[in-house]
Amino acid sequence: MRRAQAQALCRAVPRVTLLRRVFLLAPARSLSMQTRVLTGITTTGTPHLGNYAGAIRPAVAASTQPGVDAFFFLADYHALIKCDDPARIARSRLELAVTWLAAGLDPERVTFYRQSDIPEIPELSWLLTCVTGKGLMNRAHAYKASLDQNEAKGVEPDDGVTMGLFSYPVLMAADILMFNAHRVPVGRDQVQHLEMARDIAQRFNHLYGQGREFFVLPEAVVEEDVATLPGLDGRKMSKSYNNTIPLFEGGAKALKAAVMRIVTDSRQPGEAKDAEGSHLYSLYKAFATPDETKAFRAALEGGLGWGEAKQALCDRLERDLAPMRARYDELIARPDRLEEILQAGAARARRIAQPMMAELRDAVGLRSLRSSAVSASAAGAKKNAKTARFVSFRDEDGQFRFRLLAADGTELLNSVAYANPKEAGQVQKRLQDAAQAPEWAAEGDASFVLRLDGTVIGHGPAQPDAVARDALLARAAEALAALSAAE
Repeated sequence: MRRAQAQALCRAVPRVTLLRRVFLLAPARSLSMQTRVLTGITTTGTPHLGNYAGAIRPAVAASTQPGVDAFFFLADYHALIKCDDPARIARSRLELAVTWLAAGLDPERVTFYRQSDIPEIPELSWLLTCVTGKGLMNRAHAYKASLDQNEAKGVEPDDGVTMGLFSYPVLMAADILMFNAHRVPVGRDQVQHLEMARDIAQRFNHLYGQGREFFVLPEAVVEEDVATLPGLDGRKMSKSYNNTIPLFEGGAKALKAAVMRIVTDSRQPGEAKDAEGSHLYSLYKAFATPDETKAFRAALEGGLGWGEAKQALCDRLERDLAPMRARYDELIARPDRLEEILQAGAARARRIAQPMMAELRDAVGLRSLRSSAVSASAAGAKKNAKTARFVSFRDEDGQFRFRLLAADGTELLNSVAYANPKEAGQVQKRLQDAAQAPEWAAEGDASFVLRLDGTVIGHGPAQPDAVARDALLARAAEALAALSAAE
C-alpha cells in the first residue's frame, strides 16, 4: 500500500480495535471449569473515554470472574496492516499496555503479552494459511469493502490491498487457536472472523488430526449492550470524528478542556434542561452511581447551568480517572518495569505455545531427522512385515476375482467371479469390515465356503481330508479377522 494511502487508512480506522468487547460467558459451560477467553487490542492509537467505558472497564472487571482464564494481548502484527507509521505503532504499544494496567488489569491473574513476542503465532498462521482456501478469504468483509471502495473510485479492484489485509483473518485465527480459546467476545462485525477461525480449525483437524482434535472450536459471544458514549458533538465518540475526550493523555487539564467543548443547547441557567436529550447527561450517567445520576438529572431539570453541569461532569470523571492516571504516569515513566511485565506474560504464554507448536509441527511432518528416521524405520518394518492379504486378479475367462493369502503365501480362499473389478473390490472391503460378520462353513469332506449375507463369495482350496480342511478353515478365519482388526 502506498504511504499516503496507508496514512489515510491509519487515520480512518478506530484507534483501538478489540477482537472482543467483554467477557460474557455462555451458560452452556460451567464456571467451575476454566473457560479461556482471549482479547486482542490493535496498537494503532491511544484509548479515549469511550474506549474505556465501552471495552476496557467491562473487560477488566470480567477478567476477575471465577473460572475465567483470561488472555490479553497487544495485536502489534495486526497494527502493521492498518498503519505504516513506526513511531505511531511504537508509541501505541507503550500507551496501550500502560492504559490497561492502569485501568486495573492484573498481570498476575491474566496472561498479558505482545503478539510479536510469541514467534509461534506467525508460524501457526503459516500452517493455517496452507489449509485455508482463497475462496474463504475472498468473502472476508474487510477485503470485500476494499473492493467496493476501489470500484467506486474506478481503480483496479485490488489497488492498495496488501496480503496483510487479505489474509489477516488467518492471523486472527492463529491468535485464537494457538491458545485454544473457548470464548471470543466480539462486536457483531467480527463474528464472521470467528466463523472463519472455526472453519480453518476444522479443516486442520480433519487433515492432520487422525482422530485427535488439535484445536477446540472457539465460540463468538456477541455483547449487544456495550456502552457507546457520545462525543463532543453528540455522535459516537471516535477518533474518526475527532470528537473524543482523552482518557489519560494530557492529564486533568486536557480532560477539562475537552468536556468544556461538549455541544449543548442554548438554554440559559435557571431554565429546565432536557436531561435525556443531553450528551452531557449520557456521559455523566456512564460513570456515576444511580443516586448520583438521579441527583444530576434533577439538577439539570431544575435549571442547572451548562457550565456548572460540565464542571460537575469533570469532577465526577476525575474521581475515577485520577487514581488510574497516577498509575499511568508512574508506569509510563518506567518502561523497564513495563517490559518486565510483558516479557513475563510472554513467557507464560509460550509455555503453552511452544509444546503446542511442537505437536503441530510433528502432525504436518516437520519433524526432527532423528524422529523421522525412527518413524521411517518403524514404517518400513511394518511395511515389510508379512501379513495376510488380499490379491486381486483376472481369470482366463476375463472375470475378476481375489484370493485371501496367509502371511507365508498359502492360498486360503479363492473368490467367486465378478463382472468388474469395482464389484470385487467392494466385496473385499465388506469382508474387512468386522460388522459384516462373514460365515465360514464346511463343504463336503475336502473344502469350505465363505458366505456374506447368505451368499457364497468364495471357496477354500480342496484338502486331502476333513482334518486338513478344518485346519485350513481355522487359518483362513484367523487371517480375515486379523485383516479386519488392522483396518
